[in-house]
Amino acid sequence: QVQLVESGGGLVQAGGSLRLSCAASGRTFSIYTMGWFRQAPGKEREFVAAIRWSGGSTYYVDSVKGRFTISRDNAKNTVYLQMNSLKPEDTAVYYCALDRYGGSYYYTSTYDYWGQGTQVTVSS
Repeated sequence: QVQLVESGGGLVQAGGSLRLSCAASGRTFSIYTMGWFRQAPGKEREFVAAIRWSGGSTYYVDSVKGRFTISRDNAKNTVYLQMNSLKPEDTAVYYCALDRYGGSYYYTSTYDYWGQGTQVTVSS
């Protein structure tokens, strides 16, 4: 089993920044991709960013490109999401997810484990 614990959410004004962290523990010897998703009230969970654990390739949804940066610390089994120039439409619960076997980083069904989520609220 793998446990994912997110931290770093909060309330910020538009234009501000937040840094989310997600620490993985347990059977972490096999990580293919870690990703961040978000879910706003009344909407489906959507892909935000992902990083391949080996090699570090990164992927972003168009709406966050140039504003968000995903990174990892392999030694700590931790993934980060640096969010700059935040907008009210970024308001959502943010979830990190872990994929052990490989697959399309874009789909929620690819991921085997999920964190509990952390609330990000951006005020205008």
